[in-house]
Amino acid sequence: MIDSFYSAPRTLKRYRSGPLGQYLDGFASVLVERGYAWKTGRRYLVLLRELSEWLEGLGLSVEAVDEPRLAQFLAQAVEGREYIQRGTASALGLLLRHLRDTGTLPVPVVEVEDTPRRRLEDGFVRYLVEERGLAHSTITGHLSVARAFLAARFGAGPLSLDEVQPEDVTRFILHYTRSGGRKGGGRDAKMIVSGLRAFLRFLYLRGDVAFDLTEAVPRMVTRRKAGLPKSLPPEQVRQLLESCDRRHPVGQRDYALLLLLARLGLRAGEVVAMRLEDLDWMAGEILVRGKGQRLERLPLPRDVGEALVAYLRDGRPRCAARQVFVSARAPHRGLADASSVDAIVARSLRRAGLDPPFKGAHLLRHSLATEMLRRGASLGEIGQILRHRQPGTTEIYAKVDIEALRALAQPWPGGAS
Repeated sequence: MIDSFYSAPRTLKRYRSGPLGQYLDGFASVLVERGYAWKTGRRYLVLLRELSEWLEGLGLSVEAVDEPRLAQFLAQAVEGREYIQRGTASALGLLLRHLRDTGTLPVPVVEVEDTPRRRLEDGFVRYLVEERGLAHSTITGHLSVARAFLAARFGAGPLSLDEVQPEDVTRFILHYTRSGGRKGGGRDAKMIVSGLRAFLRFLYLRGDVAFDLTEAVPRMVTRRKAGLPKSLPPEQVRQLLESCDRRHPVGQRDYALLLLLARLGLRAGEVVAMRLEDLDWMAGEILVRGKGQRLERLPLPRDVGEALVAYLRDGRPRCAARQVFVSARAPHRGLADASSVDAIVARSLRRAGLDPPFKGAHLLRHSLATEMLRRGASLGEIGQILRHRQPGTTEIYAKVDIEALRALAQPWPGGAS
């Protein structure tokens, strides 16, 4: 596949010689498969040809390639050559992964020390997966809180879990929230509280602590229902969608993604998790991979289906990723996480000239619910569309229909004074 980038027989012969020569065709295939631009692919191949020549000069074979050897190559052979420095780390890292994926080089085994602390953490993760069925991102957050609590209580010393007292729990919560957590704000405090409560419940179920210490975890006073949901009026939602330039691949992707948020009220994580096989064109349905590993089918509106077809047919890069939405630049991979969707929404709002106080993906979910309520939908119907587990989650939208609430108000006895 080097001939995808070069055609001269002498050049091809040069690339296919040396310690790496027999592997560069496969590497070039990876570059094509992942959608790297032709110019970028040539630059990467130039670098790897020089790496091959450098190894040959030292009398080394491909088996000598590892992270320290590549660092040595960079220090000795590439330093000061700006035209080749661009992308060197990416190219060399991609080569190393390719050689390991194909079995040419062994995958290094990372030794994980088997300690009581490690076994406790592994057990906690299994509990969160098997018993609680939590999402990966939630498990990661809970585990980080558990590690922080153990470090605060026992440092690097041995774990004496039966010595944990309610005051230890309170002290940790106060210290962590006063110091702002990792990012600060109420959302982080909620994450700390929920993560610690899950860990303490796990310790109690295992018998590591004599009492259920979750009662020592203070309940967060939130303002979730204190204000109205942030939303856009319908004309601004249309303005946001129309800002996508659907003549170009990125505009096709963003338009289809925004439609899923605005018409179906999907969460950002659900858009990220959507796979090609989740689109049932014959039935006109879409499989949604929701919170808590729930799988639900929703009807696929015609305009959303047409936008997805346009993106998949003309805008989506050819790649091995099974996720529907992938990065626009090579290497083409599925969107990393919910923050990627939030970033697309925020960028689209700026492009449309809109500046609402809240700029994440949930803005469009709230906008859908708010408009449904104004058109006469009941809270139960809204909860079904948004797939809320608890009816109370939908209650916040009752505040949106101010006129309906006024109609329920009874006149003050005796009239106005």
